[in-house]
Amino acid sequence: MSNIDRFRFENKDSDFPFYNNNPRIPKWGWIVLLFAMIMGLILSISSNLIVLILACAVIIVPVLYFLKWDYTAIFKKLSAKDVALALALFAGYIVYAIAMDFVLGHFGIVGGNLMGDQPTWMDVPPLFFSLMVEEFLKFIPFMFFLRVAFKFSNNRKLSVIVSMALVMLFFASLHAYNLNMLVYAIFIQGLGSIFEFIGYIKTKNILVSYITHVATDVFGYAMVLMGF
Repeated sequence: MSNIDRFRFENKDSDFPFYNNNPRIPKWGWIVLLFAMIMGLILSISSNLIVLILACAVIIVPVLYFLKWDYTAIFKKLSAKDVALALALFAGYIVYAIAMDFVLGHFGIVGGNLMGDQPTWMDVPPLFFSLMVEEFLKFIPFMFFLRVAFKFSNNRKLSVIVSMALVMLFFASLHAYNLNMLVYAIFIQGLGSIFEFIGYIKTKNILVSYITHVATDVFGYAMVLMGF
Protein backbone atom coordinates (compact mmCIF):
# COMPACT_ATOMS: atom_id res chain seq x y z
CA MET A 1 0.00 0.00 0.00
CA SER A 2 1.38 3.41 -0.95
CA ASN A 3 1.34 6.33 1.46
CA ILE A 4 -1.14 8.13 -0.79
CA ASP A 5 -3.78 5.59 0.31
CA ARG A 6 -3.35 6.62 3.95
CA PHE A 7 -4.18 9.78 5.86
CA ARG A 8 -1.08 11.74 6.79
CA PHE A 9 -1.65 11.36 10.51
CA GLU A 10 -1.82 7.54 10.36
CA ASN A 11 0.96 5.38 11.75
CA LYS A 12 2.47 3.55 8.81
CA ASP A 13 3.36 0.28 10.55
CA SER A 14 -0.15 -1.22 10.71
CA ASP A 15 -3.47 -1.30 8.87
CA PHE A 16 -7.15 -1.97 9.55
CA PRO A 17 -8.06 -5.66 9.62
CA PHE A 18 -10.66 -7.39 7.44
CA TYR A 19 -11.43 -4.68 4.85
CA ASN A 20 -8.87 -5.94 2.32
CA ASN A 21 -9.22 -9.65 3.15
CA ASN A 22 -6.56 -9.23 5.81
CA PRO A 23 -7.74 -11.70 7.05
CA ARG A 24 -10.84 -12.59 5.08
CA ILE A 25 -14.19 -12.95 6.85
CA PRO A 26 -16.73 -15.20 5.07
CA LYS A 27 -20.28 -13.92 4.65
CA TRP A 28 -21.51 -16.10 7.49
CA GLY A 29 -18.80 -14.56 9.65
CA TRP A 30 -20.32 -11.11 9.30
CA ILE A 31 -23.65 -12.59 10.40
CA VAL A 32 -21.92 -13.99 13.48
CA LEU A 33 -20.41 -10.58 14.25
CA LEU A 34 -23.79 -8.87 13.77
CA PHE A 35 -25.36 -11.33 16.21
CA ALA A 36 -22.48 -10.73 18.65
CA MET A 37 -23.14 -6.98 18.38
CA ILE A 38 -26.82 -7.41 19.18
CA MET A 39 -26.12 -9.69 22.13
CA GLY A 40 -23.37 -7.42 23.43
CA LEU A 41 -25.69 -4.41 23.18
CA ILE A 42 -28.49 -6.19 25.05
CA LEU A 43 -26.20 -7.42 27.81
CA SER A 44 -24.46 -4.05 28.17
CA ILE A 45 -27.75 -2.45 29.26
CA SER A 46 -27.26 -4.19 32.61
CA SER A 47 -25.37 -2.53 35.45
CA ASN A 48 -24.30 -5.91 36.86
CA LEU A 49 -20.53 -6.29 36.66
CA ILE A 50 -20.64 -10.01 35.82
CA VAL A 51 -23.15 -9.45 33.00
CA LEU A 52 -21.01 -6.64 31.59
CA ILE A 53 -17.92 -8.85 31.63
CA LEU A 54 -19.96 -11.44 29.74
CA ALA A 55 -21.04 -8.73 27.27
CA CYS A 56 -17.38 -7.93 26.59
CA ALA A 57 -16.61 -11.60 25.97
CA VAL A 58 -19.63 -12.07 23.70
CA ILE A 59 -18.66 -9.17 21.44
CA ILE A 60 -14.85 -9.47 21.52
CA VAL A 61 -14.24 -13.23 21.26
CA PRO A 62 -15.84 -13.60 17.78
CA VAL A 63 -13.68 -10.75 16.49
CA LEU A 64 -10.57 -12.45 17.84
CA TYR A 65 -11.68 -15.73 16.27
CA PHE A 66 -11.85 -14.18 12.81
CA LEU A 67 -8.49 -12.53 13.46
CA LYS A 68 -7.15 -16.05 14.03
CA TRP A 69 -6.54 -14.99 17.66
CA ASP A 70 -4.05 -12.32 16.65
CA TYR A 71 -5.10 -9.86 19.36
CA THR A 72 -2.32 -7.44 18.36
CA ALA A 73 -4.39 -6.56 15.28
CA ILE A 74 -6.76 -4.61 17.53
CA PHE A 75 -5.07 -4.40 20.95
CA LYS A 76 -1.53 -3.07 20.88
CA LYS A 77 0.84 -2.26 23.71
CA LEU A 78 0.25 1.32 24.81
CA SER A 79 3.09 3.79 24.66
CA ALA A 80 3.33 7.06 26.55
CA LYS A 81 2.54 8.84 23.26
CA ASP A 82 -0.60 6.73 22.83
CA VAL A 83 -1.88 7.68 26.29
CA ALA A 84 -1.02 11.34 25.71
CA LEU A 85 -2.88 11.24 22.38
CA ALA A 86 -5.94 9.66 24.00
CA LEU A 87 -6.03 12.30 26.75
CA ALA A 88 -5.50 15.13 24.25
CA LEU A 89 -8.43 13.82 22.20
CA PHE A 90 -10.51 13.63 25.38
CA ALA A 91 -9.73 17.30 26.06
CA GLY A 92 -10.63 18.16 22.48
CA TYR A 93 -13.95 16.38 22.80
CA ILE A 94 -14.82 18.21 26.03
CA VAL A 95 -14.21 21.58 24.36
CA TYR A 96 -16.20 20.49 21.31
CA ALA A 97 -19.12 19.11 23.38
CA ILE A 98 -19.40 22.23 25.56
CA ALA A 99 -19.37 24.52 22.52
CA MET A 100 -21.84 22.34 20.58
CA ASP A 101 -24.15 22.00 23.59
CA PHE A 102 -24.26 25.79 23.84
CA VAL A 103 -25.08 26.17 20.13
CA LEU A 104 -27.74 23.45 20.16
CA GLY A 105 -29.28 24.87 23.34
CA HIS A 106 -29.63 28.21 21.57
CA PHE A 107 -31.97 26.46 19.11
CA GLY A 108 -33.84 24.60 21.84
CA ILE A 109 -32.22 21.25 21.05
CA VAL A 110 -31.27 19.41 24.22
CA GLY A 111 -30.32 15.87 25.12
CA GLY A 112 -31.96 13.48 27.55
CA ASN A 113 -30.65 12.09 30.81
CA LEU A 114 -28.72 9.04 29.67
CA MET A 115 -27.49 8.33 33.19
CA GLY A 116 -31.00 7.63 34.48
CA ASP A 117 -31.29 8.10 38.23
CA GLN A 118 -28.74 10.12 40.17
CA PRO A 119 -25.50 8.15 39.70
CA THR A 120 -23.15 7.15 42.52
CA TRP A 121 -19.45 6.33 42.52
CA MET A 122 -20.46 2.65 42.47
CA ASP A 123 -21.76 3.21 38.94
CA VAL A 124 -18.27 4.05 37.68
CA PRO A 125 -16.56 0.57 37.72
CA PRO A 126 -19.18 -0.99 35.38
CA LEU A 127 -18.40 1.80 32.91
CA PHE A 128 -15.02 0.26 32.17
CA PHE A 129 -16.74 -2.79 30.69
CA SER A 130 -19.81 -1.19 29.09
CA LEU A 131 -17.57 1.31 27.27
CA MET A 132 -15.41 -1.48 25.89
CA VAL A 133 -18.60 -2.99 24.47
CA GLU A 134 -19.44 0.40 22.95
CA GLU A 135 -16.03 0.54 21.29
CA PHE A 136 -16.79 -2.75 19.55
CA LEU A 137 -20.29 -1.55 18.68
CA LYS A 138 -18.41 0.99 16.58
CA PHE A 139 -15.50 -1.19 15.50
CA ILE A 140 -17.51 -4.06 13.97
CA PRO A 141 -19.82 -1.96 11.74
CA PHE A 142 -16.86 0.28 10.86
CA MET A 143 -14.98 -2.77 9.55
CA PHE A 144 -18.08 -4.03 7.73
CA PHE A 145 -18.83 -0.74 5.98
CA LEU A 146 -15.13 -0.30 5.25
CA ARG A 147 -15.03 -3.74 3.62
CA VAL A 148 -18.11 -3.04 1.48
CA ALA A 149 -17.05 0.48 0.48
CA PHE A 150 -13.50 -0.59 -0.37
CA LYS A 151 -14.73 -3.59 -2.37
CA PHE A 152 -16.75 -1.34 -4.67
CA SER A 153 -14.56 1.77 -4.73
CA ASN A 154 -11.02 0.43 -4.19
CA ASN A 155 -10.44 3.82 -2.55
CA ARG A 156 -9.24 3.41 1.01
CA LYS A 157 -9.55 7.03 2.15
CA LEU A 158 -13.06 7.41 0.73
CA SER A 159 -14.06 4.09 2.29
CA VAL A 160 -12.82 5.19 5.71
CA ILE A 161 -14.74 8.48 5.53
CA VAL A 162 -17.98 6.84 4.36
CA SER A 163 -17.74 4.08 6.96
CA MET A 164 -16.96 6.51 9.75
CA ALA A 165 -19.96 8.71 8.84
CA LEU A 166 -22.33 5.72 8.83
CA VAL A 167 -21.06 4.48 12.18
CA MET A 168 -21.40 7.97 13.67
CA LEU A 169 -25.08 8.01 12.69
CA PHE A 170 -25.54 4.51 14.08
CA PHE A 171 -23.79 5.39 17.34
CA ALA A 172 -25.87 8.55 17.70
CA SER A 173 -29.07 6.54 17.26
CA LEU A 174 -28.10 4.39 20.26
CA HIS A 175 -28.25 7.51 22.43
CA ALA A 176 -31.62 8.85 21.26
CA TYR A 177 -35.21 8.07 22.20
CA ASN A 178 -36.98 10.72 20.10
CA LEU A 179 -36.30 13.06 17.16
CA ASN A 180 -35.12 15.98 19.30
CA MET A 181 -32.67 13.73 21.13
CA LEU A 182 -31.50 12.24 17.81
CA VAL A 183 -30.49 15.65 16.48
CA TYR A 184 -28.66 16.35 19.73
CA ALA A 185 -27.03 12.91 19.73
CA ILE A 186 -25.86 13.26 16.12
CA PHE A 187 -23.84 16.33 17.04
CA ILE A 188 -22.69 15.30 20.53
CA GLN A 189 -22.28 11.51 20.57
CA GLY A 190 -22.22 10.96 16.80
CA LEU A 191 -19.97 13.63 15.33
CA GLY A 192 -18.27 13.89 18.71
CA SER A 193 -16.96 10.35 18.30
CA ILE A 194 -14.61 11.73 15.61
CA PHE A 195 -12.14 12.23 18.45
CA GLU A 196 -12.21 8.52 19.28
CA PHE A 197 -12.03 7.62 15.60
CA ILE A 198 -8.94 9.78 15.14
CA GLY A 199 -7.23 7.88 17.94
CA TYR A 200 -8.12 4.53 16.43
CA ILE A 201 -7.41 5.43 12.80
CA LYS A 202 -4.01 6.83 13.72
CA THR A 203 -2.87 3.90 15.85
CA LYS A 204 -5.15 0.97 14.83
CA ASN A 205 -5.31 0.36 18.58
CA ILE A 206 -8.77 0.14 20.16
CA LEU A 207 -7.19 0.83 23.55
CA VAL A 208 -6.45 4.41 22.47
CA SER A 209 -10.05 5.21 21.53
CA TYR A 210 -11.17 3.32 24.63
CA ILE A 211 -9.09 5.53 26.94
CA THR A 212 -10.56 8.64 25.32
CA HIS A 213 -14.06 7.21 25.75
CA VAL A 214 -13.50 6.21 29.38
CA ALA A 215 -12.01 9.59 30.26
CA THR A 216 -14.99 11.33 28.69
CA ASP A 217 -17.65 9.34 30.53
CA VAL A 218 -15.85 9.26 33.88
CA PHE A 219 -15.44 13.02 33.62
CA GLY A 220 -19.17 13.36 32.94
CA TYR A 221 -20.04 11.19 35.93
CA ALA A 222 -17.63 13.10 38.14
CA MET A 223 -19.18 16.43 37.18
CA VAL A 224 -22.66 15.13 38.08
CA LEU A 225 -21.50 13.57 41.34
CA MET A 226 -19.75 16.77 42.39
CA GLY A 227 -22.87 18.80 41.67
CA PHE A 228 -21.78 20.64 38.51
